Amino acid sequence: MRKQELRKTYKQKRKELSAIEIDCCQENIYQQVFKIDFYKINTIHIFLSIERLLEVNTNPIIDFLLLKNKIIVVSVSNFSTNTLTHFLFDRKTKLKVSSYGIPEPVNGIEIDAKKIDLVFVPLLISDKKNYRVGYGKGFYDRFLAECKADVRTIGLNFFKPVNCIEDVNEFDVPLNEIIYPK
Repeated sequence: MRKQELRKTYKQKRKELSAIEIDCCQENIYQQVFKIDFYKINTIHIFLSIERLLEVNTNPIIDFLLLKNKIIVVSVSNFSTNTLTHFLFDRKTKLKVSSYGIPEPVNGIEIDAKKIDLVFVPLLISDKKNYRVGYGKGFYDRFLAECKADVRTIGLNFFKPVNCIEDVNEFDVPLNEIIYPK
């Protein structure tokens, strides 16, 4: 399947998940995340979930990482350039929901993408080669291209990867790993 078709299909599949299914899927995802060896990982970028799009709720992951004394980074989206600016996040960080429904920090300290060790990436679906389909603006592909070469990338998703995304291009960045309910 091509990205546009996959995007439409998996947005609909997300909408069809019941609250109980979402809770079960998320709990399974959390348990996998909590088993990751974070010993050598200090600075972690994580997306703040867009509720109306039924993204994996990252709040329990953020709480877990803060308890492990990890440095958390979140982003502000610029829709005129389709880029992300990254900010330190802690329990004192104030958030504001943007007009796009994205929770974003209003009082964070900006941080360079090259300082990030691990990025948790939102997605609608991925394939078996760890390429992802997002919302189609390329925010994360641009962001990951700015990161250091050895940054670890993990996609969080409700669905098992498909065999192949047919229209992958040279700007698409494959992730290191995809976590989905098993």
